[in-house]
Formats: sequence, C-alpha cells, structure tokens
Amino acid sequence: MNRVLFTGGGSAGHVVPAFPIIEALLARGVEGSYVGSNSGLEEDLLSDFPLTYRGISAGKLRRYFSLENVIDVFRTLLGICQAVRLLGQLRPDVVFSKGGFVSFPVVAAAWLRHIPVVAHESDLTPGLANRMSLPLCQTLCVNFTDTRPAKFKGRVLHTGTPVRRALLEGNAVRGREFLGIDQTYPVLVVTGGSLGADVLNEAVREVLPELVEKFVVVHICGPGKKVGRDEVNYRQFEYLTTQWGDVLAAADLVVSRAGANTLYELLALRKANLLVPLSRRVSRGDQIENAEYAKSLGYSRVVEEQALTGANLMREVLLLLANLEEIHERLAEFVTPDSVELILAALEDAISRSN
Repeated sequence: MNRVLFTGGGSAGHVVPAFPIIEALLARGVEGSYVGSNSGLEEDLLSDFPLTYRGISAGKLRRYFSLENVIDVFRTLLGICQAVRLLGQLRPDVVFSKGGFVSFPVVAAAWLRHIPVVAHESDLTPGLANRMSLPLCQTLCVNFTDTRPAKFKGRVLHTGTPVRRALLEGNAVRGREFLGIDQTYPVLVVTGGSLGADVLNEAVREVLPELVEKFVVVHICGPGKKVGRDEVNYRQFEYLTTQWGDVLAAADLVVSRAGANTLYELLALRKANLLVPLSRRVSRGDQIENAEYAKSLGYSRVVEEQALTGANLMREVLLLLANLEEIHERLAEFVTPDSVELILAALEDAISRSN
C-alpha cells in the first residue's frame, strides 16, 4: 500500500474521524491525498496534515423536493468527471470514503477506474451518500455491530470509529486545573457541538441555580452564545479545542447531541450521558436512531428535543448521578475494537482482492 486517497465531507463529522487513520498511514510512509469539496471546509480541517488536497464540484443529496436538486445533478456529474481526472493523476491504490455528499462522485470515479473502495459508516443506518455508494464499494466498515445494510454484497466489518488521540490522552487532573475547580462537586459537561444548540442552552440556563448546587457545570454553548459571566460552579465556553480532551476526561456526566461520532466517543471513554438527538424536522432521524440504540443497551438516557425543558434536564441528570455505578458497569461492556488497525487491514485486503 503506497498511496491512499481519502474522501468525505460536508461536515466535520465526515472528516475528523479519519484523522487517526491518516496519522497512522503517514507515519508508515504511505502517500496520502484527499478529495473534498471546493468550499474549503475539509481543507481547513486537514491543514495540519501533509496531504495533497484537491476540491471538486459536489451536489448536495437532499431527501425533499427542491429545484436545487436539478442543478445539483449536474454538479454531481461534473464532480464525477473531475474526480475521474484527479484519480488518474493521483493514482491511489485504494480509496477510503467517510461519507457525506462530496464522497459519492469520488467513489463513482474510483469504480470507473477500477480502484477498490473501503467506506466507513458511523451511524446505526447508512446515510444517503453511503447508500448510493455501497454498490460501488468492496468493504463497509461500521461503527455499531447491528449495522447491516440490506442488499450490500461486499464485506461488512465491525471496526468502530477511530477516536482522536487528544481524547484518549485526556487527563482529568489537567481538566480540573484548566477549569479552576476542586474535587467537591461532580462535573457536568453540556455540549451542543461546535455550533452549540439553542435548546440545550435554554434548558441549562432555566435551571442553572439548581444545577450549580449539585454540579460544576461546564457549558459549551457555541460561537456568540455566551450569556452573562461565569460564576461559582459554572464555566461557559463558546467552544474548546486543545483543552477538550482534558475537560471531557474530568467530566462525570455529559449532556450531548447524539451524532454517531460524539456518541461513540462518549461510550469509548465510558462517560455517563444524557442524549438529546436532533429531531426529524431538521435531520433524517439518524441521531434518534443512534440515541435509541444506546438507550436500549443501557448506555445512555434520552430526552427528545421537543420534550426538553429545564425541569426534564434537571431530573435526568440527577437520575444519572444516582445510578452512576450501574451505568459504568454497563459502559464497561461496550466493545472498543482497535479501529485504526482494523481499517488499515481492510484497506490492504481491498487492494489484494482487486489485484
């Protein structure tokens, strides 16, 4: 394996999980390249890696009627043509696809050029881009053991998702020192992701006086969404980067969305959690499926977004706290395979099968 081409994008969740794989391959002297969108999102996220980056046209894959769908058909066709040319220039031995709308033109181009494709699906059920790509893929790596796409004729491997080193090496003592807190109160981290979540922000602030009597509340509220000042047992941040691993290590409880990558990280780090998944009004329902799956196995508690109030939040985190020992016992059962090595082996195997 001399050259690997990565693709995926449209959101950070389709890029960041590939970081540990990229790091491992580069450390072994493998030449890496990345094909993403022309928007610059993926290129910015990958700026720390010595990769060859190329952008292509990519049409969004919508599940509803829109005149933009007609235009995006032509954008996607253009993207396939561009990807066919780029793959001829970059000459990868294998393509690793992390999904998202930008990945489909690259997977289609790889199929046309007879280059094997290994895809990775983080959600319990595949997203639209991966569903369209699957007939063109040799191998699908999945996050959860129960993910079994219908009619897929290739290999399905349970690999989990590579967890960033910064999270695995997080240190609770450093986290508490960064937050400026002592050991008296349990730490409750509330995060709505990199952009924050208004529904979570409102619920936290509604019952903040009650929460800080029981917890140190670390509130990741999103850019431009801080309100007022920090106070005793309350720390708020627009977002965290280098300190996130340490803060998460210090957390006793976490309230979060239910994106597949975030959920997997919480389970892998054995963090008791309350999930508030995005509703079907603004998503395909993948977070709801992820959350219900984790709940069914006893790993998580769940509150639907439309049902979330300050009172519900307070009740649920107190229940988490009261049942912490039992939850940790269940989380200890969660299997975390060596994702990086399994995916690297899948890439090697795809190459050998195609020769």
